[in-house]
Amino acid sequence: MAIYAIGDVQGCADELQALLAQVQFRAGRDRLWFVGDLVNRGPKSLDVLRFVRALEGDAVVVLGNHDFHLLCLAQGFAKKRADDTLEEVLAAPDAPQLLEWLRRRPLMHVEAGYAMVHAGLLPQWSIEQAQALAREVEAALRGARHLELLRHLYGAQPRGWHDALAGWDRLRVIVNAMARLRFCNAAGEMDLAAKGRDAPPGYRPWFELRPAGEPPIICGHWSALGLKLTDRLVALDTGCVWGGSLSALRLEDRRLFQVPCRGYRELGDG
Repeated sequence: MAIYAIGDVQGCADELQALLAQVQFRAGRDRLWFVGDLVNRGPKSLDVLRFVRALEGDAVVVLGNHDFHLLCLAQGFAKKRADDTLEEVLAAPDAPQLLEWLRRRPLMHVEAGYAMVHAGLLPQWSIEQAQALAREVEAALRGARHLELLRHLYGAQPRGWHDALAGWDRLRVIVNAMARLRFCNAAGEMDLAAKGRDAPPGYRPWFELRPAGEPPIICGHWSALGLKLTDRLVALDTGCVWGGSLSALRLEDRRLFQVPCRGYRELGDG
C-alpha cells in the first residue's frame, strides 16, 4: 500500500486522472490524501467531487477555502464570484448528496507521521491542540447547527487566536487559519489579504514560525509559494488551475510525481 498526498485539484479532473495513471493508483490498495480545494476555478468540479466521493475509504480529504465557499454558496451565505465555476455542481441532481459528503470531511488529518491541513497552523498551536480545535469545527459542521456555522463563517475577524475565544468567533479563527492562512506574526495574528510570496511588514510565512520537533505538515493553498519540500513541510499547491502542474508525493519514499496542466485561469484572476 502507498499513500499519495495530492495538491489542490480545483476542478481539474482530467489532470487528476492523468496523475493517478502516472502513479499507477489502484483502489483498494493505495490511499489518496487530498489537501483540500477539490473544486472551483477549473472546469470539472462535479467530476472531481463524484470521483473522490466514490473512492470512499481510499481517500482522505481535508477542507479548503474553495470547498467552504461551495458549501456557503449552496446555502445562499456567499456571493458568486466572477471566477467561480461551480454552477454545474449546484445544478447537479446529486448535489445534495455531494454537499452532504463534503461538509463531513475533516479540517485536519494526522497519520503516518504527518499532519495534513489545507492552509496552515498558527504558531501557538501544538499538533494535538490543532487536532482538538479542528474537531470543534467538524462537530459544528456535521451537527444540527451547521447552517448557522456557514452563515457566520465569512470574515477576517478576529485576526488571531486566544484561548478565551468562544462561539462563532472561535470557530471562524480556526477555519481561517486552517483553510486560508499564508502569513502571520509570532503572536498568531493573521494577514489574510496577502497572496504573493513576500510577507507583509511584520509578518512571516506561517511555517517559519512553527515549533521544532513536530511532524512534517502537508498543505496546499499557496500557489505563489509553489512546491516546497523540507523535513518539516510538504507544500503541494503547484498551480494546476493556473497552468502549472498537479503534484503528488508518495509519503513512503517521498517520491514526487507531477503532470502538466493546460491552465484554466490567467494569473491575476483572483
